[in-house]
Amino acid sequence: MAPKRRNGESDEVSGRERKKVKIAAARTIAVQNTTSSGGTKASSSAPQPVAGPSKIPSIIDVEKFVDARAFEITAMHAAMKNACASSTHRVWQTLPRHLRRRAASHDVRRVPERLRDRAQAEMDVVRKKALDRSMPKRGKANRPLATESFLKRQRDKTWLETHIWHAKRMHMENMWGYRLAVQPTEKAYRPSHRATIHDAILHDASYYALTEVIGPELLLKSMLDRACDPLKARPSSQRYTPGARILNTHIYKLGSYPLGLISPATVMWKPVPLPTVPTEPTKAIILNQGKGDEKEKAPIKRSSSTDPFRMRSAWVRVHPSAYEEVLKILQQAASQTLVDHQQRNANSEELNLDLIDLRGHVNIYEIMGPKSCQVLKGVLKPVSSDKRADFKDFWNSLGDLQSSASLARGMIIGFKVNDPRLSFPPKNAKPRKQLPSQKLTFPSAQLAESELWEEGARRNLATPTFSKKQLDDRRSKNIIPGGSLQNLRQDDRIPVMLIQRSLEAQGSQAIHGWTFIVPAGWSMTFWSSLVYTGTRVGGQRERQTQAYEAGTIYFPRDYPVTPSYEEWATRRESEEKGKWEKKPPAKRVNFKILCTEHPWKANWLGVLGIGNAKTAHQDESFTTAQREPLSMQDATTSNPSQVVEPWLLQGPETPKIVSNLSSAFNKSGMLVSELNRLLHKKGLDPLTKEINSEVLLQGALVNIRVEMCSRGTPEDLAMVYRLDDIVVKQWQKVLRLKQPGGPSDEDTPEETTLANEVPPRHSIIGYVTTGHFSLSRGHGYGIGAIPLTRLLEVEHQRQRYVFLFDTLRNTQFDTSKTASKRNHEIENHSWNKENRWNAVQGSVCRNHTC
Repeated sequence: MAPKRRNGESDEVSGRERKKVKIAAARTIAVQNTTSSGGTKASSSAPQPVAGPSKIPSIIDVEKFVDARAFEITAMHAAMKNACASSTHRVWQTLPRHLRRRAASHDVRRVPERLRDRAQAEMDVVRKKALDRSMPKRGKANRPLATESFLKRQRDKTWLETHIWHAKRMHMENMWGYRLAVQPTEKAYRPSHRATIHDAILHDASYYALTEVIGPELLLKSMLDRACDPLKARPSSQRYTPGARILNTHIYKLGSYPLGLISPATVMWKPVPLPTVPTEPTKAIILNQGKGDEKEKAPIKRSSSTDPFRMRSAWVRVHPSAYEEVLKILQQAASQTLVDHQQRNANSEELNLDLIDLRGHVNIYEIMGPKSCQVLKGVLKPVSSDKRADFKDFWNSLGDLQSSASLARGMIIGFKVNDPRLSFPPKNAKPRKQLPSQKLTFPSAQLAESELWEEGARRNLATPTFSKKQLDDRRSKNIIPGGSLQNLRQDDRIPVMLIQRSLEAQGSQAIHGWTFIVPAGWSMTFWSSLVYTGTRVGGQRERQTQAYEAGTIYFPRDYPVTPSYEEWATRRESEEKGKWEKKPPAKRVNFKILCTEHPWKANWLGVLGIGNAKTAHQDESFTTAQREPLSMQDATTSNPSQVVEPWLLQGPETPKIVSNLSSAFNKSGMLVSELNRLLHKKGLDPLTKEINSEVLLQGALVNIRVEMCSRGTPEDLAMVYRLDDIVVKQWQKVLRLKQPGGPSDEDTPEETTLANEVPPRHSIIGYVTTGHFSLSRGHGYGIGAIPLTRLLEVEHQRQRYVFLFDTLRNTQFDTSKTASKRNHEIENHSWNKENRWNAVQGSVCRNHTC
């Protein structure tokens, strides 16, 4: 054992010398000296000389000899152990990396019990404070409660119920009024991707805003139809009104379609109970005694499943950044619906539409991956009182599903489960090797019924009946310690809901999973069990990457010109510009030399050619990139009715609209006619005549997916350029040689020359909103947006050269955005091969339109 340090030794002896003394003491083997009185005394000095041969006994008793040498043997083992561990690692550093905690480096109680003795010996002596007196401490009675302290820290933000769990393991940031987890502290990202593709990954999405709308069914349908995307499935569709499925749609400003996109939304109807009364009003017949004739009485009004004015409720779930805008639109839609109904039925009774804010009333988890079904089957234990046959068939087959893709999209399953703490620790279910004949599970209102819709049920379950300490006391009384607890009548039964969730797009690997909803107050109860099964936990980065790998656009990152996107882009611009300004000029990227005029925010107005391209966020040292003729600029500013407003063309019919526009002579008129055709197909009124078709076409943006034809990776805010016909022919010749069957796969001098040529600034036609290396594809991939007019020009260019080269490559990307890469390119006066100008297929923009 190392000798103790004296008081004041730290001022005389340096740390290196103390370490040498400590290592020397650890490597010294203690010996036993014989005193004159016949006793023994331990000493760390050198061993004494051995007696001569005449003193060696002729017979040795093994037991006595071992007892005499016990001290030396023990000292040898202790010296070997101390020498092995003293100079290389501390005790807490010998633990596996996933078990190391920062607190273990200075708190012995944080180290496993078997290592605490060694850790205690390694701890430095606590030094006294420099001042003679310390600050006075609060008495125990005057200390603030932990709950009060946590509430004070939530004045400008809101914590989720799992905040403390995330704060210990994730990087946290303030976003949309919440304190959310961005990414795990673990630097590796590939394990999260592998969990998404092969295992399961969990995300707490309780920050999404939830609004409940209650009112007569007829008015509720009309209200939701006014605010939702008219070209998609409508909330009043018979497919969704029974409450067996969710509807994924978009919210628009009232009467402004296709302009005024706000955000995506999810609409879910409360399931309709089974009819228990006749569907038609019955007539009561009264027999008049004495006269013998019959007298008919007024019909008795009874509620039925076909009553258009029966009370219904629906949930509208939106992103928190768009909650205020969506709430205003829902209020306006409710007001207009009530006014129209009152005008059509002047003598009818007064009806109401109620909007209730349910933020904080439920907790929502998203568990994605092929093993999500087995995880949920192992954690959740349904109550035995549920006698529904369709639910039993679903639950028996849940553990055998390869993924939730085999079920109907967006189907809802509502049921009750026992307290998961009773069966802790959980164990994942395993698929059966020989599957019996199973019945297919179809969405139904009966299967989707759940008490989670009832406010009274949620209020009664706000606090668990038994605390964790009480359950641990019950568990300690079991015959077999650590086993599961038996369900008692007093234990809670929690209503939950499962919603099938899929991220899928044509040409990409789909990702399937579940949306799991539990009442407020039970977040950590279910979270602990889900995490214990080995399910990986992801933050905002992991959730965004799931959409990216699946090839779907993500809100608000991939929704340009929407209010939420502008807020998000402005925040990112301020952060990146602040980091750039903190660096000295010699250590930061010179965007002026690189001819990058908008390095931190995409200039969509300049790309569309709306007015002057110089916007408010542009620095004075940069010149304008897009210059339109004065006639167009004057036309867009002199007449207010002709002002071009950017809008995003999205939906399942977008590829067909683009295909029809490419072959039309009057493209602006064809765009309006296509939109009117789709509106007429849905039974809606056509676009107003006040909309100018030319202005509408000029402001249209379309999402695109980008795949690189060669090496390189597009990054966020990469600029999309349009090439001239001459450059396209040159790229055709080069890329024909780069094909697998071509003469060579290496870079040729012609390719290097073309890669180093920077297109003119006026050829910018769009930006990449999300781009990096795709792990599922194995190459660079990006999602972006370009104007619809530019997309049609690229399509015409592709058609001109399709007979020369089937896979025409005619779009370029500036992928050099990071500071270190750009500085390297400036110093060498050449573009790096991995970050050079790359071309992508023009057909990709057409066929992979979101």
